[in-house]
Amino acid sequence: MLGINGGEAIILVLLVLFIIGPERLPEYAEKLKDLVKSAKRYATGATAELKETLGPELADVDWRKLDPRQYDPRTIVRQALLEDDDEPPPPPRPTPLVRLAPGERAPFDPEAT
Repeated sequence: MLGINGGEAIILVLLVLFIIGPERLPEYAEKLKDLVKSAKRYATGATAELKETLGPELADVDWRKLDPRQYDPRTIVRQALLEDDDEPPPPPRPTPLVRLAPGERAPFDPEAT
């Protein structure tokens, strides 16, 4: 909430109550109520105007596809790991075994380390 914590909010409310005083508090509460009601009317009017302007196309929009939270890298990796592959990988080809004769040394490649 605007970068203030609960303790700071309480101090601000108490400070405002002290500055306004008990005589003018009902008047300012009424003004705050009117401000909130006018903001709500404005938001409702803007929504209605937007729906009227865009017409029936607005109802056809899939808002879930436009949700930026779906692009979380962790979600993308999780989905990629959990989805089934279209075709399974081919089985590994067995390497033919070559038996060494008794006393024969295994081949050595000096470049392979």
